[in-house]
Amino acid sequence: MTRRVYVCGHRNPDTDSIAAAIGYAELKNRLDDGSTQFVPVRLGVVNAQTQWLLDRSQAPVPVHLPHAYLRVRDVMRTSFPVAERGDPVRTVGLLMASEGIDLVPIVDEDGLLTGLLTERALARRYIRESREASRLDVGTPVSSIVDVLEGELLSGDADVEIRGRVWVQAMHSTAQSKVQRGDVVVIGDRPKATEAALAKGIALLVLSNASRPTDEVLRIAAAQGTCVVVSPLDSYVTSRMITLSEPCRALAEEDPLTVARDDLVRDISEEIKNVHYRAAVAVDGDGRPIGLVTRSDLVNPKPRRVLLVDHGERGQSVPGIEEAEIVEILDHHHIGSIETTLPVTAIFDPVGSTSTLVIERFRQAGAEPAPPTATMLLGAIVSDTVLLTSPTTTARDHAATAYLEWLLRLDAQEFGREMYEQSSDVADVPPADLVTRDIKEYELDGGRTLSVAQIETVGRAVFDRTDELRAAAETHRERREHVLFALMLTDILAQHTRLIVTGNETLAERAFDQPVADGVIELPGVMSRKKQVAPGLLAAAGAG
Repeated sequence: MTRRVYVCGHRNPDTDSIAAAIGYAELKNRLDDGSTQFVPVRLGVVNAQTQWLLDRSQAPVPVHLPHAYLRVRDVMRTSFPVAERGDPVRTVGLLMASEGIDLVPIVDEDGLLTGLLTERALARRYIRESREASRLDVGTPVSSIVDVLEGELLSGDADVEIRGRVWVQAMHSTAQSKVQRGDVVVIGDRPKATEAALAKGIALLVLSNASRPTDEVLRIAAAQGTCVVVSPLDSYVTSRMITLSEPCRALAEEDPLTVARDDLVRDISEEIKNVHYRAAVAVDGDGRPIGLVTRSDLVNPKPRRVLLVDHGERGQSVPGIEEAEIVEILDHHHIGSIETTLPVTAIFDPVGSTSTLVIERFRQAGAEPAPPTATMLLGAIVSDTVLLTSPTTTARDHAATAYLEWLLRLDAQEFGREMYEQSSDVADVPPADLVTRDIKEYELDGGRTLSVAQIETVGRAVFDRTDELRAAAETHRERREHVLFALMLTDILAQHTRLIVTGNETLAERAFDQPVADGVIELPGVMSRKKQVAPGLLAAAGAG
């Protein structure tokens, strides 16, 4: 069975986060033996720059992964038997035995779930019939009885439905018989007793041990509409088989516990444990069964598997990361608060962009990224390094860029300027959306958190929105109860950042050794959140 690994960047994804997920998933799929499928995902809405790059490269937008908690679809059995309401009980029981399960979903003629047949229901039927006369509680077609007995219909209509008690006529005398009109009688090679049973007005006569009826028995049966069946089995087994011919709907559990494929396992596990059959049926939107979840499926289920790119902080990762299995980390930031339960390959390499690391691994493997992927990776490198001018830029970023320029036959500087110019207009973006578009959260000691967001722009038009952006940042900070919210307004051509701060302004003053004036610190030459802003704030918070 192919296992899935989700390749995901951080929340509020930037261009590098999306491109690295796309590129690394492509490489991993090429190198894998087919046992694993690597799926690039995103943890939020892509920003304007990333969307422009996706459109330009024609790369598909990664699917949204809302969380890494186990869902029903991750643990349910997708291969299981299903019975129709009219199927004989014995047929469904044999399905249980052959499949090694103790329940079978029952569906109607449209395939919609109507109930469950469980081993418990079968056991109760067996106990009941050990204490009182067997009976058919619902109409049972004669054809079903013939099929289960592997017998032969000698007289009567196969479509007739039989309902009533089932008797084994063993005594020679029938004077005290409790057989009533409409019942079923099983009898051996005893013509007189057979005629006496017919006189009661029975609905079905079953001759056991392959006994053949006399012509007189057939004449009487035909005259009064009694069906006659020959069974190759002895009388006891024949009677048992007749009750097992009953439609399974007679024993079905009505209103079974159902779940949806995207329900969280932690939300439905207690319900499954509390229902007596210890299972739930996963159904689609129309109510058709698509999976089974049993108590045994909830014992040590395999967690969802994720490969993290462009981050190593739990607060920046997918919700539920603590319950997931992290298989690898590829990042260019500091080592954060991510914890793993097993040893994994974890790379924290100081280059300007995670996409640089992805390109290096393509080249090490002797592989070339597909053109859409290569375009995404180039855009991510020039974005994260701000056209290769950021202080985080390394010779390896320049080498990766030169390789992609050769591969794509384009100029990285021209391409990067076009990307910034086409995607930097934020005049119509609401301030609440703008301040959280590219935000990263950092966990501090004592359960505290600070946030650093960045808006990269060409020109200083966004600087005119300082007051409304500060108000939106403060609202977000108060709602999340963060110690500090720092918003970088970065003019990439002027290589200048205006830092808007809300919350504990003392941390910012200590980090940059200058006062906060009206919630703002001007930082000429500052371009990088990772290298020039976040480290200072984290150090100041640690010292405080």
